[in-house]
Amino acid sequence: MLVACTLPLAAAPLEVRVTDPAGKPLAGVVVFAESPEAKAALKPAAGIEIAQTGKQFVPPVTVIPTGTAVSFPNRDTVRHHVYSFSPAKKFEIKLYVGTPANPVVFDQPGIAVLGCNIHDHMVAWVVIVDTPYFAQTGADGKVNFPNLPAGGYRLRAWHAGLPVGATPTDQALQMGAGAQQAVVTLAGPK
Repeated sequence: MLVACTLPLAAAPLEVRVTDPAGKPLAGVVVFAESPEAKAALKPAAGIEIAQTGKQFVPPVTVIPTGTAVSFPNRDTVRHHVYSFSPAKKFEIKLYVGTPANPVVFDQPGIAVLGCNIHDHMVAWVVIVDTPYFAQTGADGKVNFPNLPAGGYRLRAWHAGLPVGATPTDQALQMGAGAQQAVVTLAGPK
């Protein structure tokens, strides 16, 4: 008798270092690893919010899995009119104070640029990814994925300082059973 069983794929740590073309580390870069298996493991995040405080969006960059609902509490003493005309998510929350009753669900991957119709200097980005494997680089330009399953991935990176409409960089990554390191060079962030 033949018994079929499925063994879980091995997982290993991955360290990604992101630099500019001169080799200087870049902070605040969104790094994510995509694959069909990663997309199948995707679950929306809970409790995500982008607040308006001091006439700024806080945080200025938010990374979320596809399908995540985001609340937009206004913690200022003035009204805001939050909007996005980005293809990844178009919406408007007209002049309001407090927290709108309905959060905004970001239901397709991409990059949504947020603005305020009242305060033109207010800008933020929502990076919506089809993977549970994502992080932002620290001051040292590094991110660590402690348990990335073995397999083939597209390693992607994006920074808010890239030109408007720039797509994330994209390079192949093959994860094995042992610890790995990858380097991403990102040209263009300001």
